[in-house]
Amino acid sequence: MSRIDTVGQMMSDEEEAKIDLTPMLDVVFIMLIFFIVTATFVKELGHDINKPPDVDIVDTESESITIVIKATDTIEIDGLSVDKRAVPAMIIRRKAENPQASVSVLAHSKSRADTLVSVVDSIKEAGIKDSVPINELKD
Repeated sequence: MSRIDTVGQMMSDEEEAKIDLTPMLDVVFIMLIFFIVTATFVKELGHDINKPPDVDIVDTESESITIVIKATDTIEIDGLSVDKRAVPAMIIRRKAENPQASVSVLAHSKSRADTLVSVVDSIKEAGIKDSVPINELKD
C-alpha cells in the first residue's frame, strides 16, 4: 500500500517504514547528563598507613652467634667445641665483642632434648632476652 507525499509523489512501503531515532538519542543523552550531574559519589573508607620516613639504610655488619648441637650432644659455638657449663661465659664474651650479634641454635634431630634445654637456659642466663631461633640441623 502506498501513500501520497505532500508534494504529491507516491512513497513506497520501504520509505514509509523508516523511523527517525534522532529525538530519542537526544532524550537519552540529556538523561545521561542529568544522572551524571546529580549522582552522589560515596567516599570509600580506608585506613591511613603510617609510613616510616625515608632514610638511608645503614649496613651494619652483625655476625650471629651460632650454637650447634651435634648428634653426639657436643656443643659448638662458632666452630669451637664448648662444655655445657661454659656456654653462658662464651655467649657473654661473644656478645661483648659484637653487641649487635644475634644468637641462633642449630640442633641435630638425634641430639637429646636436655642438651637443647640446657643451651637455651644458658642463653637466658647470659642475659639474652630476645627469642632465639632454633633450627634443625640436617646431616
